[in-house]
Amino acid sequence: MMCIQTQGKLCRSVWKGLVLGTLLTTFLIVLYSYAAPPLSFSSTEDPSSLQCHPPSPPKPPSSNSTAQSELQCLPRHNLMFLKTHKTGSSTILNILFRFGEKHRLHFAFPHGRNDFDYPSYFQRWQVEGYHPGVCYNIICNHMRYSHSEVKMLIPPDAVFVTVLRNPALLFESAFQYFARLIPLTWKLPGTGSEQKIDAFLRNPTDYYDPSGFNAHYLHNLLTFDLGYDNEMDIKDPRVPDFLKQLDNHFQLVMLLEYFDESLLLLRDLMCWSMEDILYFKLNARKDSGGSRLSSDMYQRAQEWNALDTRIYQHFNATFWKKVENYGVERMKKDVMELRRRNEELKQECIAGGGPVDASKIQESGLQPWQPFGQTSIQGYNLRRNIPPKHRQLCRNMLTPEIQYMSRLGADLWVTRLWGNIRALLQF
Repeated sequence: MMCIQTQGKLCRSVWKGLVLGTLLTTFLIVLYSYAAPPLSFSSTEDPSSLQCHPPSPPKPPSSNSTAQSELQCLPRHNLMFLKTHKTGSSTILNILFRFGEKHRLHFAFPHGRNDFDYPSYFQRWQVEGYHPGVCYNIICNHMRYSHSEVKMLIPPDAVFVTVLRNPALLFESAFQYFARLIPLTWKLPGTGSEQKIDAFLRNPTDYYDPSGFNAHYLHNLLTFDLGYDNEMDIKDPRVPDFLKQLDNHFQLVMLLEYFDESLLLLRDLMCWSMEDILYFKLNARKDSGGSRLSSDMYQRAQEWNALDTRIYQHFNATFWKKVENYGVERMKKDVMELRRRNEELKQECIAGGGPVDASKIQESGLQPWQPFGQTSIQGYNLRRNIPPKHRQLCRNMLTPEIQYMSRLGADLWVTRLWGNIRALLQF
């Protein structure tokens, strides 16, 4: 990288961080290999022999009466949620943590960190405390999906769910969030993310190298997270096959753009209560008010992420079929009720009524994880004198992922060590 005089200090800081980060990563890999050696297991392991939470009772057909539906079924406890990147999944994770804690469910957490060795494919030995025969109620942390591995860890009646986002907007968000960790973006012309995104999308093949470090964040990220080849050509005959596989694997594919409707479909599928899906938006960027892509750049982003676009279009169609089955009028009514209850809790729980910049968060336990070299993720301050009825619920709903996982018993020593060293490298 060529550094001009006025940028010398920045360049030295970048290279210092890169070198130290590389050394640290190497050290952690070696240390992690000693701390958690891969366990041997048989490929003939029978998932039907696993012991965990008793199977949930069968759910009756959906009814247009919400109250009647709630009376006719009991909450289901076994769930695999594929946490995809930059799709609002941190907010969904908080919902799952609260439900699991309430019912004392068994989470499959990663060993030492908050993801399953992403971007490597998920393997079941990556679960903390794994041994052949162990079974879990909920799996929900970041991974590169492997259906054959996941299904060995949960009971046969488990529900499989994930969430998608408009691919052009996902690309924009991932570019902004991960750019400092993707070396191929460093040579892009421009002084800000908007100019760099524009330069990239005009000639992506001039800059993109699929073998580059963290390059997967910039090309068909949904396809990658779902476990498929993100470099596959859109005309490849395997594309219809993996869409069929996804249909068979996931009972519900939620959409970020219709977040409330998605949560209500999840609630209906799992026979949960309205309180179980109440939420505050977590892990949001302070500049996430809307897309800055021009119509031309939006179209280019869709075309560059053609596989993701095909997946999104497919599940956008199936999503609205599920809404029809739920009942369109019932959905409208329930969305209004969910938003009303969220707003009531927002006024009751959150000091100032909304998110604040990281520097203004008063409690370290409410401080969200920040992207490398930035403090762009906002969080919340808890109101004082919250009525006892909602005091714990308010705190739970505002607790970020890392802190909540620790409270649930996850050992995050690698994540915390990396976080401490990142703080020393901030520039």
